[in-house]
Amino acid sequence: MSFKLTILGCNSAIPTTKKNPTAQLLNADERFFLIDCGEGTQVQLLKNKIKAQRINHIFISHLHGDHYFGLIGLINSMHLLGRTKDLNLYAHQQLKQIIDLQFQASNTELKFPLFFHPILPDEEKVLFEDDSIVISNLILKHSIPSSGFLFQEKKKARNIIKEKIEQYNIPISEIANIKNGADFKTATGQTIQNKDLTTISKTPHSYAFCSDTAFVEENIEKLKNVTLLYHEATFMKELEEKAQQTGHSTTIDAATMAKKATVKKLVIGHFSTRYKSLDDLLSEAKSVFKNTELATDGSTFNFDTI
Repeated sequence: MSFKLTILGCNSAIPTTKKNPTAQLLNADERFFLIDCGEGTQVQLLKNKIKAQRINHIFISHLHGDHYFGLIGLINSMHLLGRTKDLNLYAHQQLKQIIDLQFQASNTELKFPLFFHPILPDEEKVLFEDDSIVISNLILKHSIPSSGFLFQEKKKARNIIKEKIEQYNIPISEIANIKNGADFKTATGQTIQNKDLTTISKTPHSYAFCSDTAFVEENIEKLKNVTLLYHEATFMKELEEKAQQTGHSTTIDAATMAKKATVKKLVIGHFSTRYKSLDDLLSEAKSVFKNTELATDGSTFNFDTI
């Protein structure tokens, strides 16, 4: 299962000519999950050659405009382009009222089913699950209710060694059991141990999105050992007081979270427009957690190489 993250927007509240508000696209084995949808997201999808109609699940962290102002336009474009398949939206309840009002005002009746899945601000639960991935929300700490998202790939069955099938004349009916860990008994009564028939499947990937938020101590255990952590770093440490006042994090907050949670890689974003260069933010974060990168518009992260 391939995991790839594309950063569509990395800025905070105000877009610039080079940086768009928050939006990300997670490709999990050619299934596309959109995380936040700031202004200009559908243009960013086009620039990154991502087909919006392939997106079936959209997750909105909170209702500050830089995280959802692009949503109505994206949904409307899907409608105009003839979408008929379901679209699932996960967000705080008030967003449904906003969407309903927008489409009522424009007398728009969507051609496809839009299913709204409310997120309760004080409850963590599984939002979506199938045979290969589990997606749940995290409680964040911001000036309004805000949710993070945790994407966890399920552990796959072991890989059977093809040559062993012929060597031991293994029937097709037994292959599923062997891949799930069972030994195999031959026609002569010989028991072949599972470790001699299979190889371990690759380690499952995981991705955590934490924005907008101040530092949340309680989330350290929930983020333990994730493959990639995206954590907002709106300010540098010198503006720590402002970060606390506005419910945001500093570079040091983000890096400390990554270090304490022993994640493999940290990506920081949601940068204040006051920073013309991001080099100092990256250096400050790296002073605490070395394996840190910037979330810049158009950057991609392949989980197989992390």
